[in-house]
Amino acid sequence: MLTIVTWRWPPTPGYRSEYPAKTVNVLKAMVDRWYPHPHRVLCVTDDPAGIDAGVEIVKPWDDFAHLPSPHGKKNPSCYRRLRMFHPDIGEVFGDRFVSLDLDVVLTGDVSSLWNRPEDFVAYGDTNPQPGSHYNGSMMLLRAGSRSQVWDRFNPSRSPDEALQAGCWGSDQGWISYCLGPGEARWNKSDGVYSLRIDFELARKRALPEGAKLVVCHGKWDPWSAYAQDTYPWIRQHWALEASCAA
Repeated sequence: MLTIVTWRWPPTPGYRSEYPAKTVNVLKAMVDRWYPHPHRVLCVTDDPAGIDAGVEIVKPWDDFAHLPSPHGKKNPSCYRRLRMFHPDIGEVFGDRFVSLDLDVVLTGDVSSLWNRPEDFVAYGDTNPQPGSHYNGSMMLLRAGSRSQVWDRFNPSRSPDEALQAGCWGSDQGWISYCLGPGEARWNKSDGVYSLRIDFELARKRALPEGAKLVVCHGKWDPWSAYAQDTYPWIRQHWALEASCAA
């Protein structure tokens, strides 16, 4: 059985986004709609209030919780997610799992994305920096694989090593630096899109035929009024119950 793992913790003061319990509940609803195979949804959080009873709750680890982003306080720090590469994480997450950000929008059957046989697959590069091979918004992992990401991480020097190598982000920067460019990736050919790059910067509004998942890793969250008014398909799909509106 595949486990879909998401992570929720209080953002740093002044950060652009808030993540109410509804974001977890909507994610579960989208997963249940678009992944028609046995699965469980798990949220790593210390605040389960308001989260659907069908979501398993795991108390977060303290590892690197207060380690800042190398890009400054206004950027997210997600180093605590490196725990997914711990050799023993299968005891909690199961043998195979997908780590999924709360700000993604599922728009089609994701079976072909999540039923792949590789030990590790990540969303492809979405930043211009030459070392940014992976985006942490969606990653598929066989538990215990790529444990060097966990074993080699040193909070005193690893963030700067990744930064100097041109790897953007906190955990995703280190993952890119540690693993290099050779891992399997999802991209537009798989039906995975970036709201910032493929819609906002490209000045496109319509959802492409065959789109399965859109990553909202930029300025606009899918629950924002701007995103829902500008892209009707977000209003349709980012919901507890999908509407019939186009």
